Amino acid sequence: MEEVSTGALVPAVKHDAAASASPAAPIPPSSLPPPPTTTTMTTTADAGVVADDSTAVVAEAASCASKLDKDLLCPICMQIINVAFLTLCGHSFCYMCIVTHLRNKKDCPCCGHFLTSSQIFPNFMLDKLLKKMSARQISKTASPVEHFRLALQQGCDVSIKELETLLTLLAEKKRKMEQEEGERNMQILLDFLHCLRKQKVEELNEIQNDLQFIKEDINAVERHRIELYRARDRYSVKLRMLGDDPSIRKPWPPSIDKATSAFYSSNTGAQANLPSGILPSRRSEGKVQTSSHGIQKKDALGGSDSQHMSQSSLAVLRKKRVHAQFNDLQECYLQKRRQLANQPHIQDEDRSVIHREGYNAGLAHFQSVLTTYTRYSRLRVIAELRHDDLFHSANIVSSIEFDRNDELFATAGVSRRIEVFDFSSVVNGPTDVHCPVVEMTTRSKLSCLSWNKYIKNHIASSDYEGIVTVWDVDTRQSLMEYEEHEKRAWSVDFSRTDPSMLVSGSDDCKVKVWCTRQEASVLNIDMKANICCVKFNPGSSNHIAVGSADHHIHYYDLRNVSQPLHVFSGHRKAVSYVKFLSNNELASASTDSTLRLWDLKENQPVRVLRGHTNEKNFVGLTVNSEFIACGSETNEVFVYHKEISKPVTWHRFGLPDADDPDDDSGSYFISAVCWKSDSPTMLTANSQGTIKVLVLAA
Repeated sequence: MEEVSTGALVPAVKHDAAASASPAAPIPPSSLPPPPTTTTMTTTADAGVVADDSTAVVAEAASCASKLDKDLLCPICMQIINVAFLTLCGHSFCYMCIVTHLRNKKDCPCCGHFLTSSQIFPNFMLDKLLKKMSARQISKTASPVEHFRLALQQGCDVSIKELETLLTLLAEKKRKMEQEEGERNMQILLDFLHCLRKQKVEELNEIQNDLQFIKEDINAVERHRIELYRARDRYSVKLRMLGDDPSIRKPWPPSIDKATSAFYSSNTGAQANLPSGILPSRRSEGKVQTSSHGIQKKDALGGSDSQHMSQSSLAVLRKKRVHAQFNDLQECYLQKRRQLANQPHIQDEDRSVIHREGYNAGLAHFQSVLTTYTRYSRLRVIAELRHDDLFHSANIVSSIEFDRNDELFATAGVSRRIEVFDFSSVVNGPTDVHCPVVEMTTRSKLSCLSWNKYIKNHIASSDYEGIVTVWDVDTRQSLMEYEEHEKRAWSVDFSRTDPSMLVSGSDDCKVKVWCTRQEASVLNIDMKANICCVKFNPGSSNHIAVGSADHHIHYYDLRNVSQPLHVFSGHRKAVSYVKFLSNNELASASTDSTLRLWDLKENQPVRVLRGHTNEKNFVGLTVNSEFIACGSETNEVFVYHKEISKPVTWHRFGLPDADDPDDDSGSYFISAVCWKSDSPTMLTANSQGTIKVLVLAA
């Protein structure tokens, strides 16, 4: 995938040539023509004549100044003459300019007459004039202090009394300036302290509010916990009463009674009367069944010690996970608690847990996050599928997707075929034999798959030639082929609300919307960069999210595609995947090694998730209501909780023996991932062609 990034250049500011030249020397007042003397005018007509004469004088003076400026410029370097030298032909130059010229040519640069270095002479008059002009220019721009310094350097007569007066004035001026400077500094310091106090007061108020929230929530949780303890005690009493009630006890089987009596009998004669081999077997049977009955009874009365130890160990592990991600969990709690501070209750299906006195909606939400986040700590492999040719590059799985009912899953990639597997057979069948139930061959390498969520046997694919195909899995035949894309198509997606609509995106910078009842696209969106991914909003067939190589996510309403509803910015490289967690929550992946969450309702970024590595490849992205999973170029699968910015857990593909010198799993990358609806199970595949079924475990 190539990124298209067009950077705009800051236009260079063009300076005017005349303005860039060195400023011309001012005209000496002595060289200007004297102003004309006029008599007092008494008529309007005479006044007009005087005005015209004044204008003419000013124009003439300006013309003379311009000519004089040109005469003071060296004809070679076009700067004010420095150390003027005069030639025999009457032209003046800078000494270095004319000497350098005569080393190469023996002529005058102005008139072309023959000239040698012995025929140039210092022009003292012009040098003196230039020095006077320079002094006048400095006197016009110099400060009073500079004037005073120049006067002293030139030997101006100043008495001691005048110097003392000047020193007194300077001292007073210095004290005044120091006082003003001190006042300014104190004002700046005071402003800073006021701002700091305001900020700290706001932080203190926020901390006090947070402490009040925490205090209320501690009280609410304590009350809830006490209620749970009391309820558990009541259930324990009831179970104990039921266990001690002889009327509801089940009679023990006769065989157990006989075996038990035989086991505890010391009559050797009775043992001798029994057939050989029967007594030991019955004794062992009695032990097993009696032990089993005893364990069942013990479990019914409160659980075994081993179960208690197991639960305690899990509780310790979950506490460790909390402390490991304490800062992120704290941020999540405070954010939700502040956001939902004025909502005392939350309406949810699990009302027995949330609807308690003093239970806040933010606390209830955080409890759900904490429960789901600490529940899992690892990914466990429950099935693995390997292609025949393990080390061939054509085994890269580009896309893996479950069907509508999560009964079948399909894989596609650069092997130019779509393979459909039965999920239960893969999980429960023999580990060494996994054959697809359906296989369909294509002309080109495949980039993406999308099952129709209404028509179970329909699946769409996009390929490297830009062809979008709709397949019938039952007949193994293509139903529609759309060939309007001019370059490789990276993504295709069926609408969840309209089963006849699908959308695709391509390297030709076009997004196309298709209808399975028509042979041509029904809508076209032209964009400025390559399209890497497209996705329908699960709650609307009119809204799509488009991830582009321009680093942005464009959210469109298909009823008006002249401009997007919103452009989400934040990624620093191409956006490779977009997925909807809900109608108002969007997740995106990029080759800047980050995942980002966006709020479509507020059009704002929510969170940045970091931990995996993704700089150049499509590594897969999948979401459910709580968790987000993606691949990594380190051949690992990472799982994130949507409320926490760091990974919950991860799993590395590779050979079982980590010390195997032939294990080159690091050269591969995860290429596709897919959750099984809202379950903790997901499918993952890598560029080696290995497919694993992983499940989140404690």
